[in-house]
Amino acid sequence: MADTVLYEVSDGLATITLNRPEAMNALNIETKVALRDAVRSAAADEAVRAVLLTAAGDRAFCVGQDLKEHIGLLAADRETGSGETMSTVREHYNPIVRALADARKPVVAAVNGVAAGAGFGFALAADYRIVADTAAFNTSFAGVALTADSGISWTLPRVVGPGRATDLLLFPRSIKAQEAYELGIANRVVPAADLRAEAEKVARTLAEGPTVAYAALKESVAFGLTHSLDETLEKEDELQSRAGSSEDHATAVRAFVNKETPNYSGR
Repeated sequence: MADTVLYEVSDGLATITLNRPEAMNALNIETKVALRDAVRSAAADEAVRAVLLTAAGDRAFCVGQDLKEHIGLLAADRETGSGETMSTVREHYNPIVRALADARKPVVAAVNGVAAGAGFGFALAADYRIVADTAAFNTSFAGVALTADSGISWTLPRVVGPGRATDLLLFPRSIKAQEAYELGIANRVVPAADLRAEAEKVARTLAEGPTVAYAALKESVAFGLTHSLDETLEKEDELQSRAGSSEDHATAVRAFVNKETPNYSGR
């Protein structure tokens, strides 16, 4: 795996770190491929029970597409007429977002700085966002004459509402950490110096939790957003049967009755 993305698994927690701080963790092709592969690996690995997505440096989580590389690719497209440059949405961004959102385990994003464009989209694809008080978000797309990608046209309206999402997409601006918290974009805002420790604490707590139940919770919320009440009730019945037959449920009930702390296996 390229060193533009670092990947480590420890005690059930996969930590994925964007590692181009000198470029504000902008997404060149090498980084996009490495990030896609890392997220897919974490999602598929049964030994991984939670994922922490973060970035190196203190200026940026990810500013989206590497525009310096993008300029050259667009010029090559004009010469060949291939239009291959924008296939990055299909080949990289979409698989990354799907892997984050569909992972059958919790995904925590530790947003250490600016999250713009696809960087904003990746953060929204996570289940829980811990944000440094110095961080900010920006949709950015309209500012470079592009439409939304990285799932943000689906995730952002569900977080802030369609009217506010349209405003933020049509008129890109910096959304500071406190406003992001008020809008529901950030689940928690912490001092920048404490971000990594707090994010690891949350992610490790989730990695030690009832993984089957967490997966069912993710699935039920996503299902409920696009289905009727009756359909959602049926889905809850299905998922509760799955969670209820897990080893972790039996462990939790036994621990509750005995007034003990449950030790979950993730099964």
